[in-house]
Amino acid sequence: MNNDNEQQEYQVLVNHEEQYSLWPATLAIPAGWSGGHCTGSKEQCLAHIDEVWTDMRPLSLRQAMDREASPYAAAP
Repeated sequence: MNNDNEQQEYQVLVNHEEQYSLWPATLAIPAGWSGGHCTGSKEQCLAHIDEVWTDMRPLSLRQAMDREASPYAAAP
């Protein structure tokens, strides 16, 4: 059986926290997200996300953890 979703084109979106999302290419990009990272089949887009999204933590958390780990962080 042929599923129309198998033929659908998708795109990879990224938000300000560097979190990724799979989105139908025919729909408008929602506020707070940017496109242009990858467009293609669902499998191609998911493979791209697997390749580039290696740290699932939001950007703000990564930055806070980096500040805490810095040898120049203020002592309590």
